[in-house]
Amino acid sequence: MAKRTQICVLILSALVGVSTILTAAQDTQQSQTVIRVDVNLVQLNVAVTDSRGNYVNGLHPQDFAINEDRIPQTLATFEEGNGAPQIVAETGQPDARRAAPEPNATQAPPPPPDVTPEQLGATVAGADVFVLFDTSDYMYLHQGFVLAQDAIANFLRSLENVDRVAFYSYSRNVSRDAVLTADRSEVLRGVRTTVAGDDAALYDALLLTLKDAGHFSGRRVVVVFSNGPDNSSVISPEVVGELAQSEGIPIYMISTREAQEDPLSAEIFERMSTSTGGKAFFARNWTGQQKAFASVRDDLAHLYSLSYYPAQNPNRGWRTIKVTLVGNNLKKYHIRTRSGYRPLPLGVMQETTATQ
Repeated sequence: MAKRTQICVLILSALVGVSTILTAAQDTQQSQTVIRVDVNLVQLNVAVTDSRGNYVNGLHPQDFAINEDRIPQTLATFEEGNGAPQIVAETGQPDARRAAPEPNATQAPPPPPDVTPEQLGATVAGADVFVLFDTSDYMYLHQGFVLAQDAIANFLRSLENVDRVAFYSYSRNVSRDAVLTADRSEVLRGVRTTVAGDDAALYDALLLTLKDAGHFSGRRVVVVFSNGPDNSSVISPEVVGELAQSEGIPIYMISTREAQEDPLSAEIFERMSTSTGGKAFFARNWTGQQKAFASVRDDLAHLYSLSYYPAQNPNRGWRTIKVTLVGNNLKKYHIRTRSGYRPLPLGVMQETTATQ
C-alpha cells in the first residue's frame, strides 16, 4: 500500500512538472507574438467658397473641425492648394487644435500610427489626375469627337501644378491609353489615338478607373468627359459612388449634353459628384466644355487637403464625415467635401517567432 502511494505521488509530481514546463513554454511563445495593425489614413479634399462661389484662401488648420460619426478627430496633415503639406499633430499625440465635439459626441483618443512625420508628408503630398473619356457612338455626331479631344488636350496642357496624369477611354470596354505618368506628351498621344467604340459602359469604366487610382497614395481625382447616358454597364452608379467616397477620390463629371436632355443621367452625375466632393457640369457646346475644364482646374488649385487617423470607432459600416469651420466669422462660408466612407479592412497580421 505504501509503495502504491509513493508511486502515485511520483506520477502527480511528474504531471505538475510537465504542466509547468508547458505553461512556461506557452508564456514564452505568447511573449514573442507581435500584433501588427495597419491604421488607414483618411484624406479629405475640401473646397471652401463664399456666397458668390469664390474660393476662400488663407485658412489655417485650426480653422477646421472634423467629426466622424460625431466623434471629433485630430487633424494630422494640412495642405492648401498646391502648397507643401504641413504636419499638424505629432503622430500619436493629442492636439490642441482637435475638432470640437458635436453635442452628445463620444470622446475617443486617436490610435497611435507608427509613422514618422516625413513618411506622413510623403503619403499625402502630390496630386494625380485620372481622365476618363467617352468614345461611344454619340461622340461622333456633329464632329463632337474632335472637339472633345481638343478640349481634353487643352485641359491637360493647363495642369501645370499636377504631378501625374492618366488617360483612359471607354465605350463598351475600357482602354488604358496612358498609364499614370508625369510625361504630358505621352498622355496627349493617348488622347489623339482614341478610336470609335459602340455602346457606353460608363459605370463599369469608372469603377475600373477608381480601382486603379486606389493603388496610389496622395491626392487623386477623376475627371469624366461623357455624353451622358449609360446603356451597357453591369455595375450600378451607387457602387461606383461608394467606392469613390471610401477611397477619398472626388469625381468631376463633364457632360456634353444639357441636363434637360437626359434628366436621369443628370441626377446621377449630380449625386455622384456631390457625395464625393467633386462637381458636375453640363456643357453642350465648345465654349461650355472649355469653361467646365477650366472650373475643374481652378478647383484643383484651391482645394484644402486634410487628413486624420480615425479615432476609435466601433462602426465597421458606413461612417459619416462632417467638416465645419471654427469661428463665427467663418460660418458664412460653404464647404464641399465627401459625405462619408466605408472603412477598408484593416490589415491585422500576427507574427509568431517562438519555436513550435
